[in-house]
Amino acid sequence: MQEFLNWTVDTIRNDRLISPWLEEKKFEWVPLASKSIINILEKGCSVLIITDNDRDWFLQYILTNINAQKLNRPFLPFYDFKSFYKNLEDLKSDEDFNFIRDMLNISFPNGYCFWYIGKSQDTKATLPKISKNSFLWLFDEEIQDAFNLKNNDEALDMKLLQMFRLYNKTLSAALFAEINVEH
Repeated sequence: MQEFLNWTVDTIRNDRLISPWLEEKKFEWVPLASKSIINILEKGCSVLIITDNDRDWFLQYILTNINAQKLNRPFLPFYDFKSFYKNLEDLKSDEDFNFIRDMLNISFPNGYCFWYIGKSQDTKATLPKISKNSFLWLFDEEIQDAFNLKNNDEALDMKLLQMFRLYNKTLSAALFAEINVEH
């Protein structure tokens, strides 16, 4: 079983579709990816994906590819949050957020976590940002415990696809005990 940081660097270097920029961010990436995968594989959490409106295409890409048959692995619990609640922009008060949390606690007795991809200041980011165990890919704000990107980066879409590729490979490697994401 390979150490997670070394495996990540090797994977980035050996995958011709992942650019070296991600290796430079390995110390940001590894703890966040590790926490996300532990939530799924060890704690049994379901993942509720939320994106800002500009990243709806990426949400569809994730949902199409995360459980692709060609991966030859068990299907994993990734869901579009909009299938549970469509009007996330309408949530304003603590009471609104508590109603959503209550619904999700009933729906997911083993737990749930958010995966948010988008602008940090978007209203859709509020619930994932205030929830523990969220996997945050945030644009235009430097926040601890988030992978921070720039919305005006002309390579942003390619970077998102590369990050997803690495994340999906990490899921498979952890699922098949090739790596230990806790170390």
